[in-house]
Amino acid sequence: MEAFVKDQLIATAKYVPYNLAAGYLRKTASPAAEECRRKLNCNFIKGICHPGDNYEQIKGAGIEWNRADIAFPFDKEGNIRQEYLDWKEKVRRYRDNGIRIMAVTPYPRTFIEFGIDPRLPENEGRVREIAVFLLHDLRGIAEAYQITNEMGLPQFMKPLTTKEAVRFIGIQLEAMHPFKGDILLGYNSSGPQTDLHSLMRPWHKYCDYVGIDIYIGCFVAAGNWMFVFDALLRYLWSLTGKPVILCEFGYISGGAPKTPEERQAVLRRYGVDSEKEAREKLDFFLDNLKNVNETLYNRAAKLASGNPADLLFDTMERNHFYSEMPPGVVIKQYPHSPEGQAGFYRDIFPRLAKLPFVLGAFIYKWQDNEKCGYCGQADCPQETRWGLVDSRQNEKPSYYAVRDALGKIL
Repeated sequence: MEAFVKDQLIATAKYVPYNLAAGYLRKTASPAAEECRRKLNCNFIKGICHPGDNYEQIKGAGIEWNRADIAFPFDKEGNIRQEYLDWKEKVRRYRDNGIRIMAVTPYPRTFIEFGIDPRLPENEGRVREIAVFLLHDLRGIAEAYQITNEMGLPQFMKPLTTKEAVRFIGIQLEAMHPFKGDILLGYNSSGPQTDLHSLMRPWHKYCDYVGIDIYIGCFVAAGNWMFVFDALLRYLWSLTGKPVILCEFGYISGGAPKTPEERQAVLRRYGVDSEKEAREKLDFFLDNLKNVNETLYNRAAKLASGNPADLLFDTMERNHFYSEMPPGVVIKQYPHSPEGQAGFYRDIFPRLAKLPFVLGAFIYKWQDNEKCGYCGQADCPQETRWGLVDSRQNEKPSYYAVRDALGKIL
C-alpha cells in the first residue's frame, strides 16, 4: 500500500467518525465566518476556476471571483520573471472589470524548478520571503490566498512528503499573517484528506479559512449522493473550527462506460488484445503507448511508483486510458449530460448557502477543453466536459442554471 494512502486511512479512522457526527450536532453559526464576510464585504463567494477573458459573459452567470494560479515570480538569479508580470497584468484586468481574485501560490515542484528546494532548512527563509513578496506585490489585486493546491495528492505534492508539505504551507501562512490586513489566508485539500488537516492544526491559528475540493459523482463509484457535500463540509468545520471554502467542485457534462468491445478496441491501438497481454508484453505495450499517445505515456511514467500498467489498469488512471466514465460514477438524478450538469448546479447552491460556516465556492470550471490535458485524448470526458461554456464559449445549460442559482444568493 502506498504510504500516503496508509496515512490517510489511519487519520480517517482516528478523526472522521467523531467530527462527522459532531459536525451535525454543534452549532453552525460562525462569528469567524461573519468576520471574513465583513472583511470581504461579500456574503457568499461566487467563484470560478480558469475563466476566459469575456468578462461580461462571466459576470452574466453571476460569477464574481476568479481563482487564479500565480506564476512563479523569480528566476534562479532572483530577477522578476516576465511570466509573472504578464500574469499580474492579466489578473489586474479581471479586477478592473469587476471580478475579484483568489490567488493560489506556486507548487513545491515550481520552487524546486527555480532553485529553491523547500525541503532544505536553508531555503525556508526564501520560501517565507516569496510569500510576503506576493502578498505585498498583489495588494489591491488579490483579496484572498490559497497556499498551494491539494497537498497530500502525490501528483501535486511530489517530491515532498505530507509532513514536509504541511510545513511548506504553514511557514508561508505564518510569514504572511502579520501583513495580511483584511486579506483572507488559507489552504485546501482534495476531499477529506484528514492526515493533512490534522497535521495542519498547529498552523490553523494563521488561517482565516480552510478549503476543500469535492468531486462527487465524477471519479469513483462510491459515495455519490448530494448529502456527501454537506457531510464533508460539516466534518471539516468540526475538525478545524475554521470557516470553509469549497475551493473546487463541479460536474462532468458527458461521458459513459465503455463496453468490453470498446475497451478492447482501445487496447488494440497499442498492439495488445487484453490487459493481461499488456502486462505480459510490458515493454512492447509501453513502446506502442509512447508512439501512439506520448502524453498518456509520460503521465504513466511520471506517476507510477512501480509497473506503469498497474497504474493504468488498477487506479483511476484507467478512466483516462479508456476515455470513459466508469459504471456507477454518477449522482443518479444527474446523468452526465448537459442537462444533468445543469440540474446539479441548480440544486447544489441552495444546499451550500444554507451552511453559515461556508464562505463560498469556486466552480471547476469555465470552459470545456478540446483535449484532455492529462491524456491528450479529445474523447476523454475526464477533463474535457466540465465547463459552463463549450470549447467555443457557447453557453451550455449549466451556464443558465448557475446564473439563476447564484442570483438567489444575496
